[in-house]
Amino acid sequence: MSRRRAGEITRILAVARKDVLVEARSRANFAAVVAFSALVLVLFGFALGPDEAALTQAAAGVLWITVIFSSVLAFQRAYLLELEDGALDALLLYAGDRRSIFFGKVLGGLAFVFAVEIVVVPMAGVLYGLPVLSALGRLLPLLALGTVGIVALGTFYAGMASRVRAREVLLPLLLFPMLAPLVIAAVKGTHVALVGDPIAAGVNWVGLLAGFDAIFLAAAYLLFGAVVED
Repeated sequence: MSRRRAGEITRILAVARKDVLVEARSRANFAAVVAFSALVLVLFGFALGPDEAALTQAAAGVLWITVIFSSVLAFQRAYLLELEDGALDALLLYAGDRRSIFFGKVLGGLAFVFAVEIVVVPMAGVLYGLPVLSALGRLLPLLALGTVGIVALGTFYAGMASRVRAREVLLPLLLFPMLAPLVIAAVKGTHVALVGDPIAAGVNWVGLLAGFDAIFLAAAYLLFGAVVED
């Protein structure tokens, strides 16, 4: 491994470690996101009513809506703290490829969102009567690939909107339309994994999510340097 490549990997891990430590030392944001996620699950449950069949059919969609809303809160915070004290400008001045900042932010975001999902997925299983444990082997690849795509695209657009005053409004407007194909694949695949469908094949949705992830990561990697220019 070349010295330059080793330096980039070190920088990526340093950015990710910083973001994780910030969240670990201040657990208020994580607790707020988990509380918000629980509220979304409960409200959708009340809206759907006591019909067990309706709850089961809608569970996959509600789960991913909860994950997306929770992730947006994490994306906004990832850049907000650094903008307040000028840390982002200092990070951009550091020698090296700026795109390594993107991968560091993605790793930090993945750690946060996966931690939220560890709480949210069992909660959804209890509230909606889903066989989460028995379907865990089929569910984990879908959760992992869907989360990677959401975090990759969310990190990119959060960086794009970070210097705009109306970033809290702009980020969802930019992010949600682009996430639509990935979310559809994630919801369909999760429904197959949890409920079962004799026609649909879960492996097809996994492959589709992997394709979306590759496209999102490659596009965001190539464009991130221009997005965060001063």
